[in-house]
Amino acid sequence: MESLKLQNSLKPGAPVPFVPIEKGKVSWYACGPTVYDKSHLGHARNYVSTDIIRRILMHYFGFKVNFVMNITDIDDKIIIKARRQRLLELEKQKTYTPEELQKLALSAFQSYAESSLKLLVKEGEELNHANYLERRDAAYGRVLSGGTMSGEGKPGDDEAKIKMHISNMDAAANAIKEGSVFPGSDEIFLPFLDSQYKETIDTRDQTIFTNLTQSMEALFTADMDALNVLRPDVITRVTDYVPQIAKFVEGIVDKGFAYEAEGSVYFDIAAFEKAGNTYARLRPENRNDKSLQEEGEGSLSKGLGGKRGQGDFALWKKSKAGEPFWPSKWGDGRPGWHIECSVMASDILGSQMDIHSGGIDLAFPHHDNELAQSEAYFCQHDKGEHTWVNYFLHMGHLSISGSKMSKSLKNFQTIQDALATDYTARSMRIVFLMGKWSDGVEISPDMRAQADNWETTVSNFFTNTKSWLAEAGMTNGVKSLSIDNGESAKGLLAELAQAKKEVDAALQNSLDTPKAMLVILKLVNTTNVFLKDNKDVNLAEVEAIARWITKLVGIFGLDPHATAPYEGLGWASVLAADVDPETAVEPFKSVLENVKREVAALSLTSDAISSLLEQDPTPEFESLSSAGTRDVEQLALPYLRGVSQIRDELRRIVSAQNAETKKAVLQLTDRIRDQDLTNLGVYLDDRPDNQPSLIKFIPAAELIAAREEKAALAAEKARKKEEARLAREQAEREAKEKARVPPEELFKKDERYSAWDEHGLPTLMKDGSEVPKSQLKTAKKLWDRQKKAYEDLKAKGEL
Repeated sequence: MESLKLQNSLKPGAPVPFVPIEKGKVSWYACGPTVYDKSHLGHARNYVSTDIIRRILMHYFGFKVNFVMNITDIDDKIIIKARRQRLLELEKQKTYTPEELQKLALSAFQSYAESSLKLLVKEGEELNHANYLERRDAAYGRVLSGGTMSGEGKPGDDEAKIKMHISNMDAAANAIKEGSVFPGSDEIFLPFLDSQYKETIDTRDQTIFTNLTQSMEALFTADMDALNVLRPDVITRVTDYVPQIAKFVEGIVDKGFAYEAEGSVYFDIAAFEKAGNTYARLRPENRNDKSLQEEGEGSLSKGLGGKRGQGDFALWKKSKAGEPFWPSKWGDGRPGWHIECSVMASDILGSQMDIHSGGIDLAFPHHDNELAQSEAYFCQHDKGEHTWVNYFLHMGHLSISGSKMSKSLKNFQTIQDALATDYTARSMRIVFLMGKWSDGVEISPDMRAQADNWETTVSNFFTNTKSWLAEAGMTNGVKSLSIDNGESAKGLLAELAQAKKEVDAALQNSLDTPKAMLVILKLVNTTNVFLKDNKDVNLAEVEAIARWITKLVGIFGLDPHATAPYEGLGWASVLAADVDPETAVEPFKSVLENVKREVAALSLTSDAISSLLEQDPTPEFESLSSAGTRDVEQLALPYLRGVSQIRDELRRIVSAQNAETKKAVLQLTDRIRDQDLTNLGVYLDDRPDNQPSLIKFIPAAELIAAREEKAALAAEKARKKEEARLAREQAEREAKEKARVPPEELFKKDERYSAWDEHGLPTLMKDGSEVPKSQLKTAKKLWDRQKKAYEDLKAKGEL
């Protein structure tokens, strides 16, 4: 679709027209995870946003997308973590005396500080668990209190890293102090043991690494499924491609753009540019950033020599002792980080692709190096630069407290924990939809509140619309309403037509989902106001709006139960393929049968009740089932309508019953609403003026939580009421006990005074001075009050 424009990192500035290589088709390679730890919210931001774009291209713009994603299952981070875990396991199996173990732990403690928290180290003075806290607070107190090391600006990645290291040291210091060492000292032992014994690991047994990567990949896949992220059309893994990678590197060497040095192969940036090619096309300003270059090469690359230029990067790394290896013409080695994506993407998609995507932190050096080596491999010297990628899409990263969420900084919340505590898959996706995919996101309370409001507003609109349609008997729905909502549309249909235009413009403008989300919210709010102010509303128009919004939320991936082309109404409630309709509606049918039985037992003299008890909803259910309906809500409606009508009639006639029957009826109607139907995810919305209750489908968990919260509030109210009653009774007892004192004795035990008159009123203070007039006046008021209370008690005969 030529009207679609995308923000292309290869062409900074305004979005550019999206024109795929082959009309109607999109070839897309996405950088996948490095599987060495659990996935966190930063990964969710990347992969959910990528999924949103993919879904919009497929289901809104109609492209056929071939989506390829890699799994990095061997790199420096994986090697280090797997090797360290193995060394720690071996260390814990050794036999040490308590003194030997503590001495070893202190060596690891000192080593960790020297490597990661240098300000703790004082020349000639040992660092240990006894002097650690004092040194920590002196050196890093400013960071621990929320500031920066320099004392200026806001804390960022450097401060997050310091806090991570301090946390590890805190745990170790406490463990050493307690004499337990493990597991509190694990984090400081991992690098220490690696520095001592890494070369002793036999890496011919690659299960050291595959055991880690396979388990982490399984967790990643489960996380993505839980977030309703579509699985890739093709998944590639680095370890499946090592021979092809070695061959690809040979091709770059043969073209004169790479060279071998001491068993490693490096990309020759100078030769690449001399041939007329462009290096660092994505981030030219970062090409000489030494820290980024070193991060891209990996921590295990230190010690590999022979590079001609500082920015030259490894295509093939000579494996050192303690590292996995594969054969090559240059000797045993392993792939560089960047080359893996070039080889895997090119193997599946060829020498050119439409889209390449990944997190913004990969732009340099990873993606810039990918581009350079791929364009070097495919270029023909007499034909100018080769274009390997047409559109580079970079997802903005997620920030927390001003710093990037990162595994290496350990300032992250895992996806598993987030879904178990703070988010649902839908609420998380809404947060990401409310920010542009290419912008950074820092989740704040305000953003969460806005996202929650959006979800609640849309959910309530779906629920209410289905309730109104059910009440009107429009339960089968209208999948394709032949309503003119074009230029001549009025009222709600005019609002719908305008919303469609605005959403289309937003999505064409580089998939501006924040704008689209606002349009949806505005349309719902406008419709709600219209419904409130206009009694005679054409429900078909409301349904048309609800179905259009349903389609959009389906496209955005907000409904895990919905499938394209998203022609339902509201959040989908689809019957599982292996459950027949009768089994699915059995709980609803059972409620109706139980209610009928209990109402019949009340022996009410009501023709309306008798008629309702005789009605059989089974034919209506069978009609829906035979028509192929597999929506549980629609299938259950005949039975729920029967329950609701009986309950409504009971509420109408209850006032005319005797006290005992009235109590039984009220208990039954409350139980139907608050227990029977709530447990099935159905809420009966009672309305005034004998209007029928609206049947609303709301997740059972939400209804049960609301019921429990209501019960808890009621219990708390009752508790406070009982406390107040007991306090009143205690006060009354104390007042009565006080009233038993004769007024003449009221001040006799008050040590402030030394003399009293014949009525017991004080005349002299303890020091012999007269009682001040103001104080005597106050005392007289108290004496009068006591006299009255005493005489009242005496009159009641309670003295």
